[in-house]
Amino acid sequence: MREIIGGVCAPRGFKAGGIWCGIKASSKKRDLGLIYSEKACTSAALFTTNRVKAASVQISQKHIAGGKLHAIIVNSGNANACTGEAGLAAARRMAELAADAFAIAPAEVAVASTGVIGVPFPIAVVEHSIGALANSLQGDESGHSAALEAIMTTDTRRKEFSVEITIGGVPVRIGGMAKGAGMIHPNMATMLSFITTDAAVSRELLEKSLRRAVQRSFNRVTVDGDTSTNDAIIIMANGESGAPLIAAENDDYAVFAAALEAGCITLARAMARDGEGATKLVTVTVHGAADEQTAEKLAKAVAGSSLVKAACFGADANWGRILCALGYSGAEFDPAQTTVRFQSPAGAITVCSGGEAAAFSEEQAKAILSEENITILIDIGNGSGNATVWGCDLTYDYVKINGDYRS
Repeated sequence: MREIIGGVCAPRGFKAGGIWCGIKASSKKRDLGLIYSEKACTSAALFTTNRVKAASVQISQKHIAGGKLHAIIVNSGNANACTGEAGLAAARRMAELAADAFAIAPAEVAVASTGVIGVPFPIAVVEHSIGALANSLQGDESGHSAALEAIMTTDTRRKEFSVEITIGGVPVRIGGMAKGAGMIHPNMATMLSFITTDAAVSRELLEKSLRRAVQRSFNRVTVDGDTSTNDAIIIMANGESGAPLIAAENDDYAVFAAALEAGCITLARAMARDGEGATKLVTVTVHGAADEQTAEKLAKAVAGSSLVKAACFGADANWGRILCALGYSGAEFDPAQTTVRFQSPAGAITVCSGGEAAAFSEEQAKAILSEENITILIDIGNGSGNATVWGCDLTYDYVKINGDYRS
């Protein structure tokens, strides 16, 4: 696997674009994007587990059930959630507008939205701008970049990847983008992610590989404990590489699934680092648990603890907060066998051994925790289960950002 440029436009046969159309009057950034493949794509998706689902999620769930997509139309600036029948009509209209622009069926268009909840959706500005959006499509890095900007809200960093692998001796590309900085928690998060590939993959295996990748990436990210109404990840595979069809769980499938998982982890880590107001990426890795599921539960509790996150912000080696979070995780473990270490580019230090304080230098610990990338390493000493979860520190700016988010 090697990194390449191009994002969602790196795979053959895909174009993307983005424009400003005025969905949120106070913003002048691009707010309407499109990803398009002339050839119909085998497609799969996962959506929010929140019982309150945006209109875009409800429409896209119906469209993805057909297994084939040509396009994804997406907006920022308005979540189109809790907007009743008018919101559903607007989401359907978005699909129709994109379909009309390319002479495809509305059911072959997925819809995604992000922004403020409960505000009526201004579908008229989308209707007025659909021609400009279609004309903005390009099949290169610039098209990808325009579409990526169109999905960003409070994001301050680009979240993207593109890689090339080999399937049956043929180069195959996978590219992706994501947005997400707040309302981020396992079981998806406030995120939109769109992935394209020119691989040929059966619907069953495309969905299976996506579920596995999401479980080990986006479902292991936490910023603030909130899960949104609009979360969606959609993958489109058009087969334009000419590589053999992946229809069995063979070596080709293993290569594809591993590359997809790696790409999703790249996006997930970028989301955690870009948590609203965050100054640090906090990686929590649990070793020695009874199994992977137990390790994941323990790691999520630590990464999601507001007290642990605040301590990371203050570079305070308060390891007792970590033991406390492990204790209320609901997972089985023996505190008396637990070791905790802090690690960063500034070094590594053991702060807890056998469930008790280890002798360590507070100055060294503070230096380690003052770095931008921090890892909390926890050994439970009870098995071979391992898991990693990504989070961030909790800062004053998180409250500032979310105190007036609607303005």
